[in-house]
Amino acid sequence: MHLTAQQLDRAVGTVVGSAVGDALGAPYEFGPTHPDDFVPHFGPGKGGEQPGGWTDDTAMAIAILDTLAAGLDVDSDRGIQSVIDGWHQWADEDGRGIGIQTVQVMHGARDRTERALLRSSEAVHTRTGRSGGNGSLMRIGPLALGYLDPDAERALQSAAERVTRVTHWESDNGAAATIWSLLIRRAILTGELDDRGVTDLVADGTGRHSRWSRIIDEARAATHPREFSEGNGWVVKAFQAALVAVEGASDFRDAIYRAIRGGRDTDTVAAIAGALAGARWGASQIPLSWQRRIHGWPGYTANDLARLTILAARRGESDRHGWPAGATMLNPHLRHTDPVRHPFDDGVWLGSQSAIAKLPPSVSAVVSLSRLGTREVPEGIESIRVWLIDAPGENLNLEWTLADATDVIAELRAEGREVFVHCAEARSRTAAVAALYASRHRGADLDSAWAALDGRRGGGILPYYDPAPFLRDAVARIVAAGRG
Repeated sequence: MHLTAQQLDRAVGTVVGSAVGDALGAPYEFGPTHPDDFVPHFGPGKGGEQPGGWTDDTAMAIAILDTLAAGLDVDSDRGIQSVIDGWHQWADEDGRGIGIQTVQVMHGARDRTERALLRSSEAVHTRTGRSGGNGSLMRIGPLALGYLDPDAERALQSAAERVTRVTHWESDNGAAATIWSLLIRRAILTGELDDRGVTDLVADGTGRHSRWSRIIDEARAATHPREFSEGNGWVVKAFQAALVAVEGASDFRDAIYRAIRGGRDTDTVAAIAGALAGARWGASQIPLSWQRRIHGWPGYTANDLARLTILAARRGESDRHGWPAGATMLNPHLRHTDPVRHPFDDGVWLGSQSAIAKLPPSVSAVVSLSRLGTREVPEGIESIRVWLIDAPGENLNLEWTLADATDVIAELRAEGREVFVHCAEARSRTAAVAALYASRHRGADLDSAWAALDGRRGGGILPYYDPAPFLRDAVARIVAAGRG
């Protein structure tokens, strides 16, 4: 199906949001609850992860993401085997933080097939009397990307239960994964938290339907994830903690803070919550200062997660321009602007996308306001990508996005870095972000900033300066509100 720019933003938010929650929550795993004024920071994870590194939660989700990005249906023999192969590859190459139950199932299987894992999963459940850990729910975030077509909810339920049961036999896992996947799917498509009828799909004559309705009602009656901190390694408590974290939040950042303040299994609850929060508010509301820090097995960054998410949502296919998998998105018909210094900060360079090939040697970071190919930014230079659409009505979080772009430029400059900022032609988006940066971080009068950028009459530095009216208006609103 065709997805709008806003739906794609929310799809990317699902995966990047989960990884951000995982990495930000990792340093606080197994810890106590925290008060409302506690602000989490990236730090070393309890499993030995470097600051910003994600844990097994995201590593196992990536196997699902990679499978969908390759155009496979997880609820097929090839698809489920691809997921299983990905898990084993991660376990062989890294495997840090792997859950006790998951490792028991994987080691107990006679071979690396779905049938063998199912037998082992059932055996572990029979031997221990339980298999309701949250390790199935933590990895489920990307699954909805493969089932965004109309009338795909039943297919999503089948896939959720299949990909869950190979490691977690207990029925609570399949129910939680199904409901969470449905909530994510609906949030991607509509931007709303819509749970109408979700428990109907887990009704099987055993009373699960009414039980899961009560579980959701209990979460709704709570005010904070702290109320479910005891035992949130259990899939039901983790589900409830993540749900109240998102439902009671004002934005993405608030949802992640709430999840982590709940304590105990912080990385997993924040990863689960991050998937739904990202689907609700979009990747464009996830702070770029967070996105640029996350990383993990198999050598991915936020940019890789975004690319794979878009492919997964498009059934493995790039668009007619080759995006997002193409090496370059350069259009030879677009106008070129060589790198020029920002009039209010000579450590910031402005130019067109084609000017990336002419970067000054002092530049160590590129902030992109337009779509990029996979090989346009030279190796060794940090690439930060801003989801900013140069068309009115297409941006989910326009003012947030503009302000956040200027904040990450300021952050890079505070690190002593020189930065190149570009859009396709250094015409509209570059002008808007450059003007807002001048006002927000350099103390410039906004009118003076616009004038210093306007090179159409020879007085400014951008020869094709022509910021779209909706961008000019957004910049003006940010400054007028005192955020400039």
